[in-house]
Amino acid sequence: MTQETGKRQLLSIIELGGYPNFTPLYEELGYNVEIATRMRKALGLLKKQQPDVIVAEFNFQSDFRDRTSSLESLLAVVQRLPDTRVIVFYEKEFTPQFENLRARLPVHHALMFPIDASALRDCLLGNEVADTA
Repeated sequence: MTQETGKRQLLSIIELGGYPNFTPLYEELGYNVEIATRMRKALGLLKKQQPDVIVAEFNFQSDFRDRTSSLESLLAVVQRLPDTRVIVFYEKEFTPQFENLRARLPVHHALMFPIDASALRDCLLGNEVADTA
């Protein structure tokens, strides 16, 4: 992640997408945005820098033997980054699997698809937002 002086860092992990590009919103709120399209790349970036915020998707993968998704690996790393907040987008149909993961690993906010831009804005501003579940 490139670091601009005085700007907060946001890592956006877009593995599947299918939702609006929120980069303009992130930048409007003063974030320098780095986008990763693979979790492996995102994990590599975290070895170099600690973003203020990570926005990622929960993509349930039933074929994983010991995990529910690649998000699980990310959240395990983020546990060692106490100043990094995580916002997760998830599908309603995978709520039970996501809540199981969330019970074990830290997630600051969770927004159900379709993502409401004003709720995302509130999460990024640090406002208390009820998860959209």
